[in-house]
Amino acid sequence: MVRFIAKTTVGQKFWMSITGLFLIIFLAVHLTANLMIVFDDTGRLYNEVVHFMGTNLFIRIMEPILALGFLIHIILATILTLRNQGMRPEKYHVHKLGHTSAWASRNMFILGLTILAFLTLHIINFWVKLKFGGTGTVTIDGVEMENGYKMVSALFSMPIYSIIYIIAILGLGYHISHGFWSAFQTIGWSDDKWRKILTGCAYCYAIIIAVGFSIIPIYFLVK
Repeated sequence: MVRFIAKTTVGQKFWMSITGLFLIIFLAVHLTANLMIVFDDTGRLYNEVVHFMGTNLFIRIMEPILALGFLIHIILATILTLRNQGMRPEKYHVHKLGHTSAWASRNMFILGLTILAFLTLHIINFWVKLKFGGTGTVTIDGVEMENGYKMVSALFSMPIYSIIYIIAILGLGYHISHGFWSAFQTIGWSDDKWRKILTGCAYCYAIIIAVGFSIIPIYFLVK
């Protein structure tokens, strides 16, 4: 199995697809939690969700697995991109499934690097502060917890940060618009019928993710 992953392009593409699908599922969970901000402008609901996710045993176990998934995805994407550039004098052939998909598929690595840069900034501003007490605390029903809502509202009240966030999320949407169906194609769902279905699902999911995450900074800027 190690040889299959490390030595073969097929193995590397397979595991990059698996980790990509895993991260796509994570985005749906993350978006659901984040949208609690919009449903309760007192911040109580969001703080309770953040506290639950920070103290729940299953989620705490999943955190290092998630980080490993990101790391494997990034490493394999880098290896495959460098290999393709070294082996192919011409650009990798792309099925013309539409302008958006074609553009995204030609620029997946660049989109990935852009998302990685923003993810690093996002982790510093959110995850690190939540984990190491940089948010202040609030007491809800007798339970003291991190005041994540205050931290989020302060960051998204800054137009420059909100604009950067929205641009990064749009890039993520483009990345998903190709990566979603491409991952399923790599693991074997590659006939014409499934390609059309998965391409449609990829566009829908990418739009949901892009619009859903973008609503949050827009909400605070308008508010």
